[in-house]
Order: sequence, then C-alpha cells, then structure tokens
Amino acid sequence: MTDEESSPGDPSADADESDVPASEAESPADPAEQTGEAVVLDHLPNGDPDDNRPPHQKPALAYALGERDFRLFEFRLADEADVSIGDRLAVHPEPDPAVVDRIREVEFDDLTRNAQGELEYAVEELIERNERRFVDFYNDAGPITLRLHQLNLLPGIGKKLRNNILDERKRGPFESFEELSERVSGLHHPREVLVERIMEELRDEDLKYKTFVGRSEED
Repeated sequence: MTDEESSPGDPSADADESDVPASEAESPADPAEQTGEAVVLDHLPNGDPDDNRPPHQKPALAYALGERDFRLFEFRLADEADVSIGDRLAVHPEPDPAVVDRIREVEFDDLTRNAQGELEYAVEELIERNERRFVDFYNDAGPITLRLHQLNLLPGIGKKLRNNILDERKRGPFESFEELSERVSGLHHPREVLVERIMEELRDEDLKYKTFVGRSEED
C-alpha cells in the first residue's frame, strides 16, 4: 500500500455538479468560478446522440477542460455558435452569451470518447504554456501530513527523490523543467510526471488527495 492510500485525512473537497445559466456565471455557487477559460475537447454540433428528442430540439454541446483548475465542463452552446476542438471559451468572469447558453460541471466518465482521448494532450499543452506555474509547484510544494508530502503524490517520487528535490531547492528556486532535470538527480521527466498525476486526478473522482484538479491558484 502506498503512503497516499494509507495516510489519514482529506484536505480537498470534491466539487458539486451544477448546471448554471451563462447569465449567472458570477454567482458564488458557480463551479466555473476562478476558472478563466476552458479549452474545447470535443464539439457535438448535432447534440447528444443519446438524446431522443427531434434534432431541431437538441442543443449543440461542447466538452472542455478548465485551464486554471482542470475542472471538466459540458457547455450547452447558443444557436449559431461557431466552436471547434482546441478553441478557448471564456468561463469567468462570465461566458459569452453569444456562444454559451449553459454550463454544467462533469466528471471524466461523462465526457465523450473523443473528449477523453483529447484530454491528455490538452493537459500537456496547458502545462507547457504555463511552465512557470508548474515549475513553482516543485518550488512550493509542502507537507500534507506528518507522513505525507505533496511531492510524494507525484508518480515515481518516493522519499529519496522527494528529499533530493527539497535539498536542491534550498539552494535556489527552480526556473524551468530543464533546470529541474539537471539539478535533481533521478528526476528525468518533471513535466510528464505532472501530466500523469493530473490525469490520475481527472480519472478518479474519489482520489483521496487532489493537488491540481478542482483547486484554484488561490486555494
């Protein structure tokens, strides 16, 4: 059993699913609060194929990944909205009502197969575009309990490698993934390690500790 599985306590809380009109996106109950933009993973211009209503009654849908906190969303699109995979849709402070009619937060299993297939690529791209933020995770990660450190949640990082990172960052903050690899013996793919962890958090809604998914930068 891993430290993650055996350690007590759960500092994170799973977000409640909600269905929010675009006009109410600034409400405190809005699950998209602090998300900013979301990148489109899949677009269903003809609506949900499992929806038995006539085609003219089925709204177009899009599934998207929140860029700041990796929340997953289903967008019900406004009529005539022009949306493609890879587009970025505004979520906070408010969606564009010409594009988005309603937003619903969903789980990984609610995504279409195409959206699930695009998800890892989207996570990789977001980490690359925000390298400073994710390098700073290695600079700033701290203990969760007396027995468990945030760094130990990352795949392949045990006590020895964790201590190597902690010792090295005392000498000065890491400035890039490349520098991390050069300065920390045994940490060969720091970017890929984060991608793997984020994907694990996205796939497993019951995961005990969530460091990246569903947490804003201000948490």
